[in-house]
Amino acid sequence: MEQTQLIEAGERNGDTPTMRLFALLELIAAKDQFVSLQGLVEETGMPKPTLHRMLQQLEGAGLLVRQGDGRHYGTGARLRRLAENLLLNATQHGARHAVLRHLVEEIGESCNVTALSGNEVVYLDRVETAEPLRFYLRPGSRVPAHCSASGKMILSQLSPAQRRKLLAHAPLTRSTPNTVTDLDAIEEELTRVRQNGFALDDEEFLPGLVCVAVPVPTGAARSNLCVAVQAPVMRLSAQDAPRMLPALRRAADAISRIEAEGAAT
Repeated sequence: MEQTQLIEAGERNGDTPTMRLFALLELIAAKDQFVSLQGLVEETGMPKPTLHRMLQQLEGAGLLVRQGDGRHYGTGARLRRLAENLLLNATQHGARHAVLRHLVEEIGESCNVTALSGNEVVYLDRVETAEPLRFYLRPGSRVPAHCSASGKMILSQLSPAQRRKLLAHAPLTRSTPNTVTDLDAIEEELTRVRQNGFALDDEEFLPGLVCVAVPVPTGAARSNLCVAVQAPVMRLSAQDAPRMLPALRRAADAISRIEAEGAAT
């Protein structure tokens, strides 16, 4: 109800219409499901015509998008790009990069920080190994969520209904012979990932590439950030992947503290 209180406080304190629109965006972005006009009316207590007008403004600006049924709204591409840019260029980027650099020195393989955007994973930061054989991916690169370790880790934290809706409209491309594209099989794996607390990409995105990802703790029910390691299969097999977990989790905890400090300042 914190966002709801923010909208109400904004009206009481005479905040600008722009700030009320921003508060409504915060409320919608914090949800793990699409929202309806009537649901927002009941949650905020604001007049239906006012909320309808605000939703139209946000939709017209590309910040929200209306779903196929015409009654529900979700975050739009413009808002997702804004969130990605904030994560890519945040002031804590330097400290986050230092944690990654230390992690690469410790385990000797390329590591990255990632986030989910729609049905893709975005590389927010990356440090390459010094090994001559490596798979080069730069910050800003995107990979499919259904066949990447980070994507599976983040998807596992969503509700089954939400991730099925997301994946049902995604192009579940078979990138390698190991790629799983059946929704029921993906759901079974995501259940295991949630129980285990880590995800594995066993040559599912690129032949010869193995990846392990863990979530960055946030103190909330789910996290949209992961720390992951990638290595050629001759240096890291799927069976050996668990040995990377202690170092990955230490790095994830360090990045969690950095993110928390950035939010507090």
